[in-house]
Amino acid sequence: MPKGRQVADIINLLPDNIANQIAAGEVIQRPASAVKELLENAVDAGATEIQLFIKDAGKELVQVIDNGSGMSDTDARMCFERHATSKIQTIDDLFHIRTMGFRGEALASIAAVAQVELKSRKHNEELGTFIEIDNSVVKKQEPCQTAPGTSIAMKNLFFNVPARRNFLKSNAAEMRHIVDEFIRVALAFPHLQFSLNSNGQEMFHLEKGSLKQRIVNILGQNYNSKLVTVKESTDYMNVSGFVGKPDTAKKTRGDQFFFVNNRFIKSGYLNHAVMSAFSEMIPSENFPLYVLFIDLDPAHVDINVHPTKQEIKFDDEKILYAFVQAAVKHALAQFNVTPALDFELDPGIQSLDALTQPFTDQKKVQSANTSIYRSFTQANQAHMIDHSGTSNSNLRNWKDLYGPVEKPLEMEAPSSTASVIDERWQEAATDQKVPVQVHQQYILSQIKSGYILIDQRAAHERILYERYQRALSEKPITTQQSLFPQTLELLPADAVVISEMLPELQALGYDLEPFGMHTFVVRGTPADIQTGNEQASIEGLLEQFKHFSHELKLNRREHLVRSMARNNAIPVGKPLGTREMQNIIDELFACATPNASPGGRFTFISFKLNDLERMFDRGA
Repeated sequence: MPKGRQVADIINLLPDNIANQIAAGEVIQRPASAVKELLENAVDAGATEIQLFIKDAGKELVQVIDNGSGMSDTDARMCFERHATSKIQTIDDLFHIRTMGFRGEALASIAAVAQVELKSRKHNEELGTFIEIDNSVVKKQEPCQTAPGTSIAMKNLFFNVPARRNFLKSNAAEMRHIVDEFIRVALAFPHLQFSLNSNGQEMFHLEKGSLKQRIVNILGQNYNSKLVTVKESTDYMNVSGFVGKPDTAKKTRGDQFFFVNNRFIKSGYLNHAVMSAFSEMIPSENFPLYVLFIDLDPAHVDINVHPTKQEIKFDDEKILYAFVQAAVKHALAQFNVTPALDFELDPGIQSLDALTQPFTDQKKVQSANTSIYRSFTQANQAHMIDHSGTSNSNLRNWKDLYGPVEKPLEMEAPSSTASVIDERWQEAATDQKVPVQVHQQYILSQIKSGYILIDQRAAHERILYERYQRALSEKPITTQQSLFPQTLELLPADAVVISEMLPELQALGYDLEPFGMHTFVVRGTPADIQTGNEQASIEGLLEQFKHFSHELKLNRREHLVRSMARNNAIPVGKPLGTREMQNIIDELFACATPNASPGGRFTFISFKLNDLERMFDRGA
């Protein structure tokens, strides 16, 4: 650097509006983020009735109206300043927080990325205050007539940050996130009344009640008799709530809720504790329903880990893990949900001489001289029992233990009316290459170099997956019209999912029409789905779709196609005829990727003659 040259200062303070937008990026990531913050503010304000209004999936409007304490003129203005809060005064207060909010960032962040209107009035005052803010700038503040409590409306989210707005998902996807946040707050406070109105239509109206009533109202009436109470208390912590009986377990995590001091949290560690309590009752790929509340001294919890406050830290996670696991296990055992054996005896058996008459010394001697007694008491003789008295007669007939393999119906001699049998099948039957089903799970088929073992479900998933992919990109699947259209009533969150997928579902053969209030009319289903099973088909598809949406980062069409394939694939345990097995083999090897299911599982394993010869030591 030349001597005497001056270097200009390059570090400057950011303007408030830019600093606010940067901070807002952490707190307000999408409309659902604002919904969470505004609902929690209403709870903290002591409201007993809270209304949420949504337009255009929150992009146009998110409004929360409550009957809480309301704010004074000064507080109404101050609440939009960064780090302005009534929840904490000193650093020690951070470790004794019982309120939902405390950081003082939410309203400032909302005002930085949206146009905001606030009306608020305290219950003991005649007039309230009205404030209008645009891009963090107060445009207007004046007295107004308004009901006691607070109404805050966030309009045109990210209007001043177009790049952020462009990254928002479809309306249906954003609405799903909004419903999720609404449900979490509503479950945490069942003693409060909540409602959700979207585009003029009421999606939820939840009256005050017990936690069980709130769960049933949100998740469905079918859970009313399938909830098990969890309640355990110690000096360190309390656990309460409900878990679903094992038969309510699903392939999705959607119905799993943990709350710590009434705050919804995400914790894979505590989730594992619940899963381990259910480990012997449900399949490993299923997830139980639970709504569990942990109450402990805030000093043992750090909730200031992330602005969303859904990730928290405990001072001793192992204690919580053990306690949650034990509480759930105890609840399941206490309500006789765990498997039990029935030891009741038939009265006829109890009246037999062997049980009612004494076993005398004479009878003992007589019993000891029988061949059956000797067979069981002499070493290694139990397998020699037979009715003829000869010790090894059953060895000559060991093949009978397995019984003859029944000939499939298709293998019977063809009649004059069976001339339509496929030529390829006839040739296979003549050459003794007819496929065989093993344990109603696998298909064994001979090939030139040995044989292959096919997983029938994985193979059928691959076949359906590629068929559905073609339907979306080339030729839609034929719809089988129902003789009597069915009305399908769904939970609000599920109705949002179906609405989002309607165009793709129609291409895949479903004829669905919205019918208002979370209801759809099912007029037809894909031609390969059995008639009369329309509702079960769509509900199963929903479960699979939510499962894939949670587990994998794929686009919506890929989620849907994988869900359809898995939901409609041949289940394990279904017996197949020869022609059905041959069709699976033919269609599998006509696929572009025949060796793996959509999820990456092997569809078949091949065994070569050389390998078999080595296994049986044929070369020796």
